[in-house]
Amino acid sequence: MTTPVALIDCNNYYVSCERAFDAGLVGVPVIVLSNNDGCAIARSAEAKALGIRMGDPVHFLRDKIAAHGIRVLSSNYALYGDMQRRVVAAIQPFARDFEIYSIDETFVDFAGFEHLDLVAHARAMSAQVRQWTSIPTCVGIGATKTLAKLGNAAAKKNPLFDGVADLREERVRDWVLDRFPARDVWGVGRATAAKLARAGITTAGQLRDMAMKRARGLGTVVLERLIAELRGIPAMAVETIEPQRKGMAVTRSFGTPVNDIETLMGAVAQYAMRAGEKLRQHGLAAGRVTVFFHTDPHKPERPQYSASRTLSAQPMTSDGLVLLALARRGVESAWREGYAITKAGIMLDDLITQDLRPRTLFEEDSDKRVRLMTAMDEVNARFGKFTAVPAVQGFRRGWTARSEARSPNYTTRIAEVPAVRA
Repeated sequence: MTTPVALIDCNNYYVSCERAFDAGLVGVPVIVLSNNDGCAIARSAEAKALGIRMGDPVHFLRDKIAAHGIRVLSSNYALYGDMQRRVVAAIQPFARDFEIYSIDETFVDFAGFEHLDLVAHARAMSAQVRQWTSIPTCVGIGATKTLAKLGNAAAKKNPLFDGVADLREERVRDWVLDRFPARDVWGVGRATAAKLARAGITTAGQLRDMAMKRARGLGTVVLERLIAELRGIPAMAVETIEPQRKGMAVTRSFGTPVNDIETLMGAVAQYAMRAGEKLRQHGLAAGRVTVFFHTDPHKPERPQYSASRTLSAQPMTSDGLVLLALARRGVESAWREGYAITKAGIMLDDLITQDLRPRTLFEEDSDKRVRLMTAMDEVNARFGKFTAVPAVQGFRRGWTARSEARSPNYTTRIAEVPAVRA
């Protein structure tokens, strides 16, 4: 007998986080925009009903926004990240273990709770999340992570489930799988979906009943594993330990185009320092640094230019100043005058645990630099991001992404904590 797994997913997560602190957003259409206020990345149910799709550019929505009084917000990732922490805290008493799958989805291991009515247990978990954060959720329960994911989708789309779909019961599972498109099953990519459609397999039920040998011929062992999961045979455990990252990136679009190298250097310096901070948070060191920048590909009438440079870090490092120096070399090598740069970034790969990084024969004592990085991290954590920065980063950041309608940092900045007046 397999251990039941649940997936709890926050509904319209970014919008729900905003509504938790602004009652004026409840019951009205709301969209949250991507970085640089570019396109819709979260929509309330009311906005979805107006036909706004995920990824719609906001400049195409101006008339609709004005006609229907749609509230438009810039994304506020500090708020969303902190609310996720609160959601997970509310979930913990209801699970043996859990795996944070994304900012709004968490797999929950129900081992040890099998003697309970798990639908009622899941409803209580969902109610606690709602009480602690005001965020509505749906829950899918199954014998495997794939079935839990599929059950969650069913719970969201079909009001018959009242927010919790338990696919451990064969009759319910068959009903859902026979109506769920195979192309939407978790793990089925676009190319595999096309192959399945050509083979006449269009529902999750048909995919489950597919012969394993045929599946391997169509989609390799990955598809075989997916079919096993649909049959209730666990092929993916709940990962309670976060797997080590293989890569890391800090990239941003600019609020206004950058036309000179010094301004670009300031932005790249900020990204390099942030990348170093992320490495240290995860206890990692990087062996390769790639810096890139490019013009706006959506404006072909303007001169186009795209460049990237990859440099090796010898020895492997998490020192932000070393990453910054490498990134500067890359920018100096790739820079060309006469182009309006709209996006840049730093990518790190060849990552290894800091304690296991290979030492070099002539490596200098790095204790002072380690203490310096630690001090900068502590200052920035206590007094806010970019309080302590290298001079090259500058203090006038003309490249900063647009964020014209960002809500306050209600939970992470003391000056912006909501005031209650009696």
